[in-house]
Amino acid sequence: MDPLKNPFSPGAGSPPPELAGRESVLGQADVLLGRVKQGRSEKSIMLTGLHGVGKTVLLNTIRYRAEKVEYKTAILEAHEGKKLAPLLVPYLRQLLAELGKGPKIGEKLKRGFATLLSFAKAIKIQINDFTIGIDVNAEAGSADSGDLEVDLPEVIVALGEAAQEQKANVALFIDEIQYFDEKELSALIMSMHKVQQRQLPVVLVGAGLPILPGLAGESKSYAERLFSFPVIGPLTESETGRALQEPVRPAGVAFNRDAVERIFRVTRGYPYFIQEWGYQSWVRAHSSPITLGVVEEATIEAIARLDNDFFRVRYDRCTNGEKKFLHSIARLGVGSHKTSAVADMHGVKINSIGPVRAQLIKKGMIYSPEHGEIEFTVPLFGDFIMRVMGP
Repeated sequence: MDPLKNPFSPGAGSPPPELAGRESVLGQADVLLGRVKQGRSEKSIMLTGLHGVGKTVLLNTIRYRAEKVEYKTAILEAHEGKKLAPLLVPYLRQLLAELGKGPKIGEKLKRGFATLLSFAKAIKIQINDFTIGIDVNAEAGSADSGDLEVDLPEVIVALGEAAQEQKANVALFIDEIQYFDEKELSALIMSMHKVQQRQLPVVLVGAGLPILPGLAGESKSYAERLFSFPVIGPLTESETGRALQEPVRPAGVAFNRDAVERIFRVTRGYPYFIQEWGYQSWVRAHSSPITLGVVEEATIEAIARLDNDFFRVRYDRCTNGEKKFLHSIARLGVGSHKTSAVADMHGVKINSIGPVRAQLIKKGMIYSPEHGEIEFTVPLFGDFIMRVMGP
């Protein structure tokens, strides 16, 4: 097949040609955007799932839908070692600047800039040309206490009031939200609580690992009343079929049923991997239909590419001791495992593995789906570990 016409798009956050199996969460997002635009309250959304299930794609898709209904939007990605406040300030400034492009600069908009300026100064962020031509000074006593749980809600409320004044709506999108610490997550939750209480036109759509609902609940007990936590998991076999068949249909191409079944089994329905197998199958096919034999050839290259690009990057971030710990998890097989079982496999006592376990969680390599259990955050990562480190 012509490689230039390959419809599949493996890559971090790359939108697939067919967004199969995600209709429910997109419908939920449309309701959120529509109700807030009408001045009605609705829970914001926190997407949860493993790496590779398409959370980033969904964030971008929801952002696109928000912009179609005239929301002002900003999207950012949390990451290890970056605090919430300095990460957030430039994007809040961007949103206020967008609100300031209207025909009239109102008092609430000026106060929004002044409050953000106070917040930025309190956390010692230098922002050149901060006011973008709007003559404001930092507002003393507003968002300048240095306590994030006090100050950030003031900033977000000021943003919401500015949006309300400008008859606009704001949507903030945050990926990898599990990297924020408890106080930072608490500040975000408290901010949205204040927004809902005042019915201001601000929504938050976040995405993170499956531990996110637990983290939010630990941070603030009322989090479940402010957010919904849709689980973004693997696709079913029929959804996998759609993700493969629909993109190639316009070219008059199809996958044989046994080819689809093989891709579903080897990828376990994870969207990122489906795109990789679809891409490699298209490259190797000479005619339609794409057969099981073609998929078997594609599997060799797909696994090699994932090993070299997707898995290796994560593996190389680990120390030798952490790699040995990951090997112990992989040897136990697919799914979550008792920490005690991992310690036994590792040949150590359970109380001695706490530091390495904590470091791997911090690096986003593993997570704890239940108390006393651990699991890889990346599907098929255990298979990679076994290929690299042996049985």
